[in-house]
Amino acid sequence: MSKILTSFILVSFTIFFFSTIVESRSRARTYVDSQCKSTRYPDTCVQTLLPYVCKRGLPSPQLQAQISLATCLSKVRFTKTYMNMVANKLNQTSGDYQAMEECLHQIDDGVKQITQSFKELQKMGKDRDENFIWHESNVQTWVSAALTDATTCVGAILGHGISDSERALIQARILKVKQLARNSLALFTRFITRHRASHGINVS
Repeated sequence: MSKILTSFILVSFTIFFFSTIVESRSRARTYVDSQCKSTRYPDTCVQTLLPYVCKRGLPSPQLQAQISLATCLSKVRFTKTYMNMVANKLNQTSGDYQAMEECLHQIDDGVKQITQSFKELQKMGKDRDENFIWHESNVQTWVSAALTDATTCVGAILGHGISDSERALIQARILKVKQLARNSLALFTRFITRHRASHGINVS
């Protein structure tokens, strides 16, 4: 009888444990879905935020924007590394190489701009409210500039020296960078709107 009771308790505990995990994950997914509705690419937004919701609880609007920017930065750095590899295989006197060099220069600018934006976002809310608008303007300007650089870059790599598969892969990765950047701007806009309202910050 004792063994049966022990087994029953163990099974009941296991069922409760796994049902709690499933319920927690379901709540996390519902929460992330609601947060990502305002973004242009909600599926990408969910993929970006969901792992952090599971591990760290429910991130604040500011942290959501930081996570999205950090993911964008990681993606653009990885893209730059791949493009360097492709460029090294090209004839350095060809037009394709020159186009790739220009594209890499723009991607490098994008890395710097996203890095600056991430650091600026971390400062927001930590110093005086009169500095909030200054930080806000910097983040929006730099992320928008990174988007422009990415758009210009992807239009340049259309030569014949790069294989179709390599060009398609580069374009797909840059597209993902642009999606993450646009989502970051949307999440950032929601954060600043809520912060302004809660702190009585007027734009004038």
